[in-house]
Amino acid sequence: MIILPAIDIKDGTCVRLYKGDFATAEKVADNYMQTAKGFASDGAKWIHMVDLDGAKNGTPVNSDIFIDVAKNTCLKVELGGGIRNIDAVEYYISNGISRVILGSIALKNSQIVMEAVKEYGDRIAVGIDSKNGMVAAEGWLEASEVDYIQLALQMIAAGVKNIIFTDISKDGTLSGVNLEQLSALKTATYGKCNIIASGGVHTIADITACKKLDLYGVICGKSIYSGTLDLKEAIKVGEGD
Repeated sequence: MIILPAIDIKDGTCVRLYKGDFATAEKVADNYMQTAKGFASDGAKWIHMVDLDGAKNGTPVNSDIFIDVAKNTCLKVELGGGIRNIDAVEYYISNGISRVILGSIALKNSQIVMEAVKEYGDRIAVGIDSKNGMVAAEGWLEASEVDYIQLALQMIAAGVKNIIFTDISKDGTLSGVNLEQLSALKTATYGKCNIIASGGVHTIADITACKKLDLYGVICGKSIYSGTLDLKEAIKVGEGD
């Protein structure tokens, strides 16, 4: 199981949000490159990055930062936020981004997801962000009536191999991952896709629990910055037999 430390960027700064609320943006690091290189020195192979301004505006905003990390560290960059068309996908992948996350567009225009998967295969992931089991979009500002498992199955049918599931109500709260919903998603999609858990990671117990669910990966953000989770230990547990 891979551990993906996270850097969210807003106004060029490393921040974390509480339950996806942009008004709660809190600076968590002074320098994105130093932070990324620190993750790498702790043994991380991947980094999860989010363009919060892009997610809110519906178009890439902080592109240079993500490409800088991809080109000047040993980390594979998984990136989401504001990627709503094939041109944006192509731009990022051609500039060294290892995996591109499609979120809002998966809910609104699955045809674009199908085109992206056909062209780039498993370098495409779909982010499914859920609130009370229903999918949210547009930087989590817009609710829908679509069940998260229903959307996951639709994306698998479209050829998607990687799904990132976030429980918005837990994101940035350090209250523990939503094992119930993750387990239900794993059962419904068993063997058909890689599932990456996001939102609520607090301690090594969350890493262990996700490992027991046989998930593909776990994204860790606030827990690392706040010191409740040691990245080296998380990686050791995640990669262990």
